[in-house]
Amino acid sequence: MNYTSAEAAKLLRKLNEEKDALADMEQQSCYFFASLGEDVESVRPEYDYHAVQEQLAAIEAKIRKVKHIINLFNVNHTVPGFDMTIDQMLVYIPQLSQQKQKLYRMKNRLPKQRQALGGSTAVIDYNYANYDIAKAKEDYQRISDELSKAQTALDVINSTETMEIDL
Repeated sequence: MNYTSAEAAKLLRKLNEEKDALADMEQQSCYFFASLGEDVESVRPEYDYHAVQEQLAAIEAKIRKVKHIINLFNVNHTVPGFDMTIDQMLVYIPQLSQQKQKLYRMKNRLPKQRQALGGSTAVIDYNYANYDIAKAKEDYQRISDELSKAQTALDVINSTETMEIDL
């Protein structure tokens, strides 16, 4: 069956939820408490160790298969407008986000700021920007635009390009 990256991610999330639900059920039913004098069989939860292990192994095999296909897709597909594969874009976008956050702080500084000092002193210290704030504003806008462009390009691939996944 063909899946887009977005659909494959949802399939992966569904498989992980199935595995978690089965593991939770196992955790709740693999052992139990009974009081002295109580009929143990009447309080024993339904649990088949062998069947649960087989189900968990089958789900985990599906998860590995889906992750592998997604990884291959990400390594082998180039993002239009960028000289990068999807897996490189998945590193590049967080890097851009980090640069954008740093430049946001830098572009909003004053060229000269009074330094807050504790205690009472007659000396006033100033903190000076050691860079061109206008250039930081310019770079912020450029990085912000590049980030938007990168996210949009990745969104297009995630919703249009498909991969074959047979479970």
